[in-house]
Amino acid sequence: MASDGDAQGPENKIPATTTAEVVPFRLPPVADDPDDASGEDVDPDGHPRGPRMGDVDEWGRSERVRELVRRLYDPMYRKWFRVEWEGLEKIPTQGGALLVSNHAGAIPSDAPAIMHGVETELKRPVYGLADHFFKNTPVVGTLWARGGGVVAHPDNAYRLLREQEQLVLVFPEGSKGPGKTFNERYRLRRFGRGGFVEIAMRAGVPIIPIAVVGAEESMPILFKIPSLAKALGAPYFPVTANMAFGPLGAAIHFPTKFKLRVLDPVRFDVPPDQPRYSRSRIMDESEAIRQQIQAELYDMLRQRRSVWFG
Repeated sequence: MASDGDAQGPENKIPATTTAEVVPFRLPPVADDPDDASGEDVDPDGHPRGPRMGDVDEWGRSERVRELVRRLYDPMYRKWFRVEWEGLEKIPTQGGALLVSNHAGAIPSDAPAIMHGVETELKRPVYGLADHFFKNTPVVGTLWARGGGVVAHPDNAYRLLREQEQLVLVFPEGSKGPGKTFNERYRLRRFGRGGFVEIAMRAGVPIIPIAVVGAEESMPILFKIPSLAKALGAPYFPVTANMAFGPLGAAIHFPTKFKLRVLDPVRFDVPPDQPRYSRSRIMDESEAIRQQIQAELYDMLRQRRSVWFG
C-alpha cells in the first residue's frame, strides 16, 4: 500500500471533510431496536435468526478477512521473504502510534510484511493508509479495505490515532517510492510536505520510523511506460524484471531476504489538538526522520552480504 505523502490538508488546519470521505465504506447493518444488545437478528415473525456474523468495522476492515490473509500470507512471510525484525519491541503494545517506513517494489511487498509482523507478534491491528487509487479499483478496493486499508486523509489518520488509539502505517514517499527504477533503489524520495508529522503532533502520538531492506529487489522496475499509466489512471505502469518469467512472473515477487529495523520513537514536545503548528518545525522534523531512515538503510546495506540470504 502506498500512501500519498503529498495529499495533505492546508498548512494551518486539517480541511473539513464530508462523512463519506471520513468513513469510506458502509457500516454493517444494526438492529432497529436500540435496547437490543443481544447481537441477534430476527425474521418477520419475530423468531431469532442467530447471532450476526458481520465483523466489518467503520473503516471496512474485517478481522475474519485479516485472519484469512494472515494464514495465507504467513508461509510467504516466513519461508519466501524470511522476514527478520530488529527492534520490534519499540512499537507500543497499547495506545496510538504512527508507523513510518520507506516504500518500494512495483507491487509493494513491504506493507504486507510490516502489517503481518506487527499483527502476529504484537497482536495489534494495523491500519495502512493508501492512495485513493486503491479504493477506486473494482474488487481490489473492497479487498484492500477488508484487509485494513484506509484512504490517506488527515481526518482518517487523526481519528484512528487520537480517538481510537490504533497503529497506523504510512509511507510518506507516496507513489514515488514504489515507482523508483532499480538504479534508484534505496534512495528515499522527499517525504511530501510533512503532513504525517503534523498529524502525529495533532493526535499526540509518537512516530515510529522503520527501515526496510529487501523490498527494492523483490520486484525491481526496469523502466516505466507513462502513456499506459495515463490511460489506466495509475500512478505508474512498470516493466519489471519479474516479467521475464512470463505473465505469472508479473505478479510474483523474487524471494529476497527482508530485514526490518525499528528505530527509536520520535516524540514531539507540543500539546495535541492545537489549531496550528509551526510549518518550519514540521518540515524540519519530516526531513530529520527521512534522513534517519536513509542513514539506517545505508548501514543495513553495508552489513548485508547477499540480496537473497541477508
